[in-house]
Amino acid sequence: MVSISFLNPLSPEGKDIVRELGSFEGISDDIPELRRLVTRNPSQEIVDDKEIPSNYLELALKRIEWYIKKKHDREFNSRRYSFLSDYSITKYDVISFYLLCQAIGVKFGPNSRETRVMVEAQGDLIQERLGKLSVQESRLMVDQSLAMLLHDDMVHWTFFQELLSTRKIRLTELVLDNGELILNEEDFLHRFGSRIKHRNPDSMYQLLIGDELKELIMVKMIMQETEDYIKQVHEKARVMVEPNPILLELADEVAEVLAEPMQHYGYGSGRSGGPMKAGPLNPLAFPPCVKKALEGIKSGGRNDAIVLFMTPFVSYARLYPDVFRMNITKRVSDQDPQLEITENEVLPLIYEAAQRCVPPLFDDQPQEKVNINAKLGFGMHSTLKMEHEGETTWYTPMSCEKIKLHLPHLCRPDDVCKKIGNPLSYYNRRIWEVMNLDKEDSDSEDNQSSNNVDNIQNSDIENSANNENKNSDDSNFGEG
Repeated sequence: MVSISFLNPLSPEGKDIVRELGSFEGISDDIPELRRLVTRNPSQEIVDDKEIPSNYLELALKRIEWYIKKKHDREFNSRRYSFLSDYSITKYDVISFYLLCQAIGVKFGPNSRETRVMVEAQGDLIQERLGKLSVQESRLMVDQSLAMLLHDDMVHWTFFQELLSTRKIRLTELVLDNGELILNEEDFLHRFGSRIKHRNPDSMYQLLIGDELKELIMVKMIMQETEDYIKQVHEKARVMVEPNPILLELADEVAEVLAEPMQHYGYGSGRSGGPMKAGPLNPLAFPPCVKKALEGIKSGGRNDAIVLFMTPFVSYARLYPDVFRMNITKRVSDQDPQLEITENEVLPLIYEAAQRCVPPLFDDQPQEKVNINAKLGFGMHSTLKMEHEGETTWYTPMSCEKIKLHLPHLCRPDDVCKKIGNPLSYYNRRIWEVMNLDKEDSDSEDNQSSNNVDNIQNSDIENSANNENKNSDDSNFGEG
């Protein structure tokens, strides 16, 4: 029988498991039983023994690693993480969950990228685990979880204020009657059955609520509880003299796992098919429309040119140039965890283009700075803060067709433009040409340098030989 704590470690059952453990003593010791459970899983694929978690800490990291690889690695193999959906590991999984929350809360705090990843990973893992259960088991688990989470049959929509404020759920996704949430089929039919005309009330219940809405509410509520718990840990840690070294070490290892996509799952291929990682912008590779926008818009369309065109182009070209080929949605912080590149390289270039407009964009429309932040995915706020990320979407660059339609004065195509459909694709193509040109120039300089060295060396040899002959003549002369 699947335990509620397998889906919600913060449930009373999950808290009992933690209380039984008692302390951090032996937390990093090997657990033969955990290894046995992982290896006996018939769906589990093991390439290397190192992939098998041997203790609570390794299992904790596997939880994060699973989420990161699933999200970023196009060659992700889910069978290497089958053990995460095996409810026989519940006892160990619950402990690993608490270790992760505490490590992240102590070291990074509630508004960090690490917290966001932990919360999202927990939500994804719940859905993954539900998907491995039978329909009957899944329904039973969801109903039991909701009964614990909601505490009452009659729940007013204000109960979800925190979920609504953090945008984990939208009011339009809920079915309400007089402000009360309707989830139970019998309640739905009692309240709405007589009002539904020309449709089967049972079918309407399945369409509007059914299993899907119940599961969504349960998952989002557990995600919110996870975020709240990390916040509680952080607040308590602020008054602690010294955090447990095990938690600090685990936090550092979590940060390493989150840095892995930047190092290994890199970005694209450009025309040559080789890896192309994000790096400093190279203006030589900019398409004509971007170069023209950088000069400043001296006619109409300043707002669209800066906010809708330049902001997505500059941010993606610098942080995630291969977004269209990778076809994986990311946030700015996935590529720039501390937002240092965004604030020190991306925004200054956009602001520079805005300042060159006639009149300068921000002089008479300062609110456009907020709109720029919104297009980067940080909501309608005057500053970039991790806690606001996700309130809006990180806009992808305009296509060439949209530029021709909405910003025709920027479109001055060259030969490369004829072969592509988006300014970012232009940049990716040209960046390889520029890089190769730089390499050729470098090789040419190296060859020239090598030739110069050879000439110098030959000259030195000749001079040495002449000196030797001269010295030999002088010696003979002296002796004579």
